[in-house]
Amino acid sequence: MKPFLILLAFASLAPAQDFDLVIENGSVMDPETGLDAVRHVGISDGRITAISESPLEGRATIEADGLVVAPGFIDLHAHGQDPVSNRLQAADGVTTALEMEVGVYPVGEWLTSREGALIHYGATVGHWPARAKLMDGVALKHLPTLPPDEQAELNKGQHAYKLATEDELSELSSMLEQGLDEGALGIGFGLTYTPGASRVEILQLFDLAASRSVPIYIHVRGENSGGTLGAFQEVLSNAASTGVSAHIVHMNSSSDELARVTLGMIRGAQERGLDVTTEAYPYTAGSTLIQSAWFDSWQDLTDDDYQQLQWPPTGERLTTATFTKYRQQGGWVIIHGRNEETNEWITAQTDVMVASDGIPYLYGPAHPRGAGTFSRVLGHYVRERNALSLMDALAKMTLLPAERLAGAAPAMKKKGRLQVGADADLAIFDPDTILDRSTFTKGDTPSQGMIHVLVGGTAVLRDGQLVEGVAPGRAVLGVR
Repeated sequence: MKPFLILLAFASLAPAQDFDLVIENGSVMDPETGLDAVRHVGISDGRITAISESPLEGRATIEADGLVVAPGFIDLHAHGQDPVSNRLQAADGVTTALEMEVGVYPVGEWLTSREGALIHYGATVGHWPARAKLMDGVALKHLPTLPPDEQAELNKGQHAYKLATEDELSELSSMLEQGLDEGALGIGFGLTYTPGASRVEILQLFDLAASRSVPIYIHVRGENSGGTLGAFQEVLSNAASTGVSAHIVHMNSSSDELARVTLGMIRGAQERGLDVTTEAYPYTAGSTLIQSAWFDSWQDLTDDDYQQLQWPPTGERLTTATFTKYRQQGGWVIIHGRNEETNEWITAQTDVMVASDGIPYLYGPAHPRGAGTFSRVLGHYVRERNALSLMDALAKMTLLPAERLAGAAPAMKKKGRLQVGADADLAIFDPDTILDRSTFTKGDTPSQGMIHVLVGGTAVLRDGQLVEGVAPGRAVLGVR
């Protein structure tokens, strides 16, 4: 008998006891074991302590008849590391939101600043912010949540474009190691934002990650740095030569119409023993900082070209004049233009994790993916489009990211699962109504159909309403 079934049998036969909380009559779904049945869930001390076919007694109860009870969603790519964004993430079923692409620096200071969060948090140590500290003396902590004027000031530095000397590369390595010692979950790279980082620099830092047995999370180089396939080939070649575990972020926006080719490359690497994974968000538009190096190749285009860009504070599509204006001003811009057929195909792939790449809502409107990614997959692509099954979708949001993280953060072995002994991080939703409501003109609209969300057994969303005055989020730390 499987360990889970033994625990389930024990829970079903256990003598009556009072749990802190009982979830009654919910359709319990656990992607790891395949459990999909009506059960009663007992929670004590922040853990799941019983899953029973028979009713349980608790000091508090949640009636979940007609609702799905699932592990809380784990977002590997959440730039919204702030209280405003956390509230929208919780309403989307997210119980753990991590900054794994850009990362942070210094790590210890950032972790301290996030204490008292609504949901769980954590980050890699960021190559980009560490480079900014080394070469420009700028302590970013977390770049995406900087005020817009401070983000714009970054353009005046040299960290994005400067070729590192041998001494600087040695110092950079030491800085990244310090971040790992302070609890970072790996090393994060945004190569399209640091075109000055040579291929030798990145190879050496991959080797550093491998020597510390931590994964790297990476935004591959931009189209103007060897093309899409060349960017993926760099990461896969480095992973093969160093043995590092690698996770490629938002393969949809990095691949566009070459997604079938790049995912085939990743799968081929996996078949040959490489530990390489990837993710995507379910929207046809992307978003990034308009002042960043990503837009260096967007000079001297036509007004029609700039119409792909949308400015969230006003909703306007850009022109040559407004592109220049906002690039000098700095801020987040939405980039339209990808194909929905390809977008649906990527979303339906069972080995591509769901991750939002959510932009912070701290200073105003932003891309809707930070508020609606998970509900959009469940409502639009599972229920309306029937592009993938509910269980497969849940696995992409819970089990797969938990497994991706477990090597660097053993605590994640208790998350992403709905089993006795697992953490009571739970998303309880109505499968008939779950859907994103955020839009490109009003990106901060909460999702619908998410009824209850628990973080460590504490309700942060109850009867569809955010609970005030609770802060159960805890830091997810890497092995030091």
